[in-house]
This record gives sequence, C-alpha cells and structure tokens, in this order.
Amino acid sequence: MENWENKHIVFFDGDCGVCNFWVQWILERDKKDQFMFASLQSEFGQQFLSERGLETKIFNTLYLWKPKQYYLIKSRAVLQIANILGGVYKLSAIGKILPAFLSDKAYDLISRNRMKLANQKCFLPDQHQKKKFIQV
Repeated sequence: MENWENKHIVFFDGDCGVCNFWVQWILERDKKDQFMFASLQSEFGQQFLSERGLETKIFNTLYLWKPKQYYLIKSRAVLQIANILGGVYKLSAIGKILPAFLSDKAYDLISRNRMKLANQKCFLPDQHQKKKFIQV
C-alpha cells in the first residue's frame, strides 16, 4: 500500500453521483499525485469520522484531511483542493474572502440537492487511479 500519510485524503459519499463526478475531476487534474480518496462509508472513512466525533451515518459533507496537520470540511475543503491542484484553480482562493458560514450555505444547498443533480452512474477508475483509493 502506498504511504497515504503524506497525501491529502478526500473523504466523499461513495453513493453520490455528484461526489463521484468530483472525485473523477480531481483524479484527472492531480498531476503531482497529491491526493488519495476514501468513501465515508468505508471502514477507513468511518474510523476518520468516529475519531473526530463527526456524524457517521449521514454522508453529505466532503472532508479533506492532511494527516497530522489538519482537516477541512465543506466549502473550505473544496477551496483547499483547488489551491493544492494549483494553476488556474488557485483563482478559487478568492472564495476565501467569504466567511465560511456563507460559503457553507451554498455548499449545503448543493449538498441537499445533489442526488437530483447527477445521475447515479458508476465511476470505474483505471489501474493507476485505483492505487489512489484507500479500501476500494
């Protein structure tokens, strides 16, 4: 197993089409191999949530974790992912001027409607991409 402790780990709802779309989007742009992924429903995801006293049954929040450093949720996680990807995506840093409670309101609106926004087709990672998932 690859050492995930030096990576940024994206925790996502494995049953959500919108979430799976964004995981695929990040995978395609992660040219520096900085991210790993785990569904919130996996044993690893459940352990992450439990150890932090976070909700373990409702999976409407995206988490970004840098082991031994930080974890971010919702809009702050999204903005940090864009920043880590770099290039033109760093422009999203302008979103940090909004207070988290406002940007999280937009995040929550999308999250509440995410099952209506995307079809639920399965994403099938290629061999290289499979290595970036913890407990596939």
